This record gives sequence, structure tokens and C-alpha cells, in this order.
Amino acid sequence: MRIESFLERFIKVGSLTLIDVDGKSYRFVGTPTPDVTIQLCSRSFARRLLRSPQLALGEGYVNGDFIIKKGNVFDLLMMCASNLQYTSLSPLKNFFRTLGKRFFHSRTSISQSQHNISYHYDLSEALYRLFLDKDMQYSCGYFKNIHDDLETAQENKKRHLTAKLQIKPGQKILDIGCGWGGFALSLAREANVQVVGLTLSKEQHRVATARAKEAGLADRVSFQLKDYRQEAGLYDRIVSMGMFEHVGPRQYDEFFSKVSSLLKENGLAVLHSIGRSTGPNMPNPWLDKYIFPGGYCPALSETMEAIEDSKLHATDIEILHHHYAETLRHWRKRFLDNRERVLIAWGPRFLRMWEYYLTLCEVAFRKQGFMAFQIQMVKNQENASLTRDYMREEERKFKGVLISLDTKRKTAQQATRFS
Repeated sequence: MRIESFLERFIKVGSLTLIDVDGKSYRFVGTPTPDVTIQLCSRSFARRLLRSPQLALGEGYVNGDFIIKKGNVFDLLMMCASNLQYTSLSPLKNFFRTLGKRFFHSRTSISQSQHNISYHYDLSEALYRLFLDKDMQYSCGYFKNIHDDLETAQENKKRHLTAKLQIKPGQKILDIGCGWGGFALSLAREANVQVVGLTLSKEQHRVATARAKEAGLADRVSFQLKDYRQEAGLYDRIVSMGMFEHVGPRQYDEFFSKVSSLLKENGLAVLHSIGRSTGPNMPNPWLDKYIFPGGYCPALSETMEAIEDSKLHATDIEILHHHYAETLRHWRKRFLDNRERVLIAWGPRFLRMWEYYLTLCEVAFRKQGFMAFQIQMVKNQENASLTRDYMREEERKFKGVLISLDTKRKTAQQATRFS
């Protein structure tokens, strides 16, 4: 099949002008917008695109196999995603989509998990500070209002998760996949608890440990370079935020069994993860190869199946449908606002790769059935609240503590300045 024949059938939403390597133009019109023009710079790109569209499109953009002459990469990917809903899957592709996790995902060893995490998260603290909020939250924010800025959304997220954990002073908390340490530090500071944070990223471990020392919380927060499978002991509360996507479907039973074994009988756990509302599927091959090796976004159905096989009971499930799209929109804008710094530090190919990554993920949450979910779990259902009413009060209390602490910090800074 020629690329022109494919596009003639594929484009039903938007308009695409294709200029081949010889300068000949082809126009494909479905609807007036988005209107995109691309110029091919490689004769082999069209063939690769037909063989593996998801992989070839990303590689083509990053490697300069085509140039977007009108519109931008967001317009192009939104048009592709919009048209995919009109493309029927062959029986063979349906089979792979439904059963792929059973046959094409091997069990991941601790050393392989370490390698996968290092590939993405050990790039540089400086890179992530270019586009994350000041607390370096690298997961979905919680937008109470679509006009919330990124800082507000991430503070909302921390308050919301803290409310669901129903923490009491003096408790021991385990944070599986603690990232750059922001949430663990907030819990220790505002909820007066002991926190152990686990990460497989050396860079995250270094930064989080330094932050704990700088904040004077090293006696209450311990960050460990360790896989969750290596952890022992008992905890009152367990939280995992933005880490489950790296576990892999063949380890889901093991993950929840481990959480269950680490949780006290009257304990409570909360999982925050990216998910799919369209059922189990295969990972995007470009993301798997260049951004998140070994990553997999679970369907809620396969997550619940694994929870049901553990000794945990799900007591609250919340779907965050547009929140991650908005989070990624902010990240993408901040990243591109720092274009010159990225070019100097990492070069033009890296800039295009990460622009494509952030854009691709935003489009997936807007058009392709991706969402985030939060699942609250207990071992003993008698410990579960009857309603969600407690969350509002807990969020207000946590916000009040934050305001009080912020006021004290500002007062101390002013006293130091004028002393």
C-alpha cells in the first residue's frame, strides 16, 4: 500500500497536506481543523510508517525524517488520535491488544527494574526542575478548577491523597516509589509521622535525601535505594504514587501481596496510577523504546483482579479523567519555555524527543482513553469509612497546617533578614 492510499482512507478528522521528497503535494481533507502540512525528508519514512505507525512517527519527528510546515506536533498527534477512533482493528490486532499482557510481558527482575528506572529518572535533576512544580511532583495533579496553576494542582493532589490515607500522628508510613521526596517530606512535616521512601533512581535518592536534611526532617524521613520486593517490616499506611506503571502486569499479584504483607491488620493503603479505560493493551512502542522501557499503563480491570487475589479490600476508587491531560499541558509549556536551556544542555534531538513524549502523553489522555485512578485499600473492612465525607475535613485540616507552616517560615525569614 502506498502512503497516499492509506491517508486517503485514514483522514476523516482534520486536513493534512503531504509534500513528498520530490516536492509533490497531496491534500487529504476530512474536516477544516486541525490543518497540518508535513514535508517528507526521507524516502524510506513512508514505508516505515506503514509497517509500524506509532514507532515510525515518533522516530521520524525526532530524527528529522519529516518537517511540520504548518501546525505543530500537538496538532499532528491530535489529528492522528482523532482519526484512530474511526479505524477498526483487525481480529489479529484485537487479539494482541486483549491478551498481549499475558504473552508479551515477561517477569521483571529487580536488576532489570533498576535499569529501566535509571534510564528515565537518572537523566538529571536539572532537567526535571525545568518543567515540574517547585516540589518536583512527577505525577498527575488534582485540578479543582481547570484554571488552577500547576503549583496549586500539585498541592491539591498531596492534600487529597493525605486525606484518603487518614493519617494519625506518630504512625509509620511507607512511600513506594517516592520520586524526588516531596510527598514523603510533606507527610512528615504536616502530619507528624515517620516515613520511609523507596526509589530505584540514584538521582532521586540523592535529591530526596538532601531535601530531607535541608528541611531538618532527616530524623523523620528515610529515603532508601531499594525495590519494594526487598522491603520488610510493618506499616500503618502505605502509599504508591506514579510507580505502579513500572511494575508490569506479570508482577501485579506479587505487588499487592507484598503491600498486604507490609500493611498492619488495621492499616490502610492508597495506590495512585495512570490507567486505561479501554481495557488491557500493548504499550506504545516508541515510548517503550525511548522514554519508559518496561513501562505499562494498567487497565482498572486487571488492577482490580490482582487486588481481589490479595488479602486487600478496595474501599474507594476515584477516576481522574482530565487531570493528567492538564498536568501534561503545563509540563509541555514549561519545557518548551525553557527550549534554549534544553538545547544548550542536551541538544536539538533530545529537545524534539521530550517535546514529542510530553505531547504524545497529553494527547493520549485527551483522546485515547487514558486516565489516572486512586484506589484505597484495607485489610480489615471494618476500618473503612462509611462515606467520603471525611475527605473534605481532612483536606481543610491539611491546608490549614500548610498555611500555618508557610506563615511561620516567612516570619522566620523576615526575622533573619532584619536581625
